[in-house]
Amino acid sequence: MRRRYLLLSVVAFAAYSVVAPLLKVAMETIPSTAAVFMSNTVMLVLIGLLMYYQGISPRPYLSHPKTPHIVAWGLLLAVGLLAYYRALELGPVSVVVPIYGLFIAVSSVIGIVALEEALTPRKGLGIVFAVLAVVLMSM
Repeated sequence: MRRRYLLLSVVAFAAYSVVAPLLKVAMETIPSTAAVFMSNTVMLVLIGLLMYYQGISPRPYLSHPKTPHIVAWGLLLAVGLLAYYRALELGPVSVVVPIYGLFIAVSSVIGIVALEEALTPRKGLGIVFAVLAVVLMSM
């Protein structure tokens, strides 16, 4: 149970790896804004069903002190997804996805700087290599 996050990370990676190629094919004839709406509607329905199954209601959290963080995240997610889908509609997956994937390195830096997570030499090198990989793949 302690390392469950690793398994979930692998599941997320595997599932998300096919998102961009599927979107690229779909957006040959479906506009990116409609694709964002449709895919996120499916996601909301599935998450709503999961919450119902788990007996979780969002109501108690509407006045939670951390709710503004969730609202800000939702706004940033909407902007990011709209831009990402549009970029995929217009450009090659092999360039768009690595640039988009820079969020991994940037989020890691934010975690280190703002959340006081440990910066090890290995993490630092990983961040540098991630940025280098994106530069090489995007050229």
